[in-house]
Amino acid sequence: MQLDDQYFMRKALDEAERAYAIDEVPVGAVIVIDQKIIARAHNLTERLNDVTAHAEMQAITSAANFLGGKYLKGCTIYVTLEPCVMCMGGLYWSQLDRIVYAASDPKRGALSQAVHPHPKTTCLGGVMEAEAADLLLRFFQKKR
Repeated sequence: MQLDDQYFMRKALDEAERAYAIDEVPVGAVIVIDQKIIARAHNLTERLNDVTAHAEMQAITSAANFLGGKYLKGCTIYVTLEPCVMCMGGLYWSQLDRIVYAASDPKRGALSQAVHPHPKTTCLGGVMEAEAADLLLRFFQKKR
């Protein structure tokens, strides 16, 4: 059975829910190769007291460890929010095949700041955007 972008984004949203449950900004990510999830992560910036502990950065490290190398060629990352400039830098250097994200981030998103992925990496936004945006909205309303 061929799994699709929505299936894997649902798994990233599950990670975002885990972040929400521990009072982290609810962003989740999974990295997939050959239809298999090899890394799962969510934001851990508060728990680790580390501004670089975004879901994407955690997922990149986990996937690289799984594959035994720093390049993630043949992989797709599914992330619930458009990557920030820092994360896009990490994704750029890891050389993934695809970046698929849910909600856009017009204030802090890399694409909104004209920072682009690696030339061989394709990017697709808007997959399950409403679900991801709703989770973020609920989190920030709770904080106010």
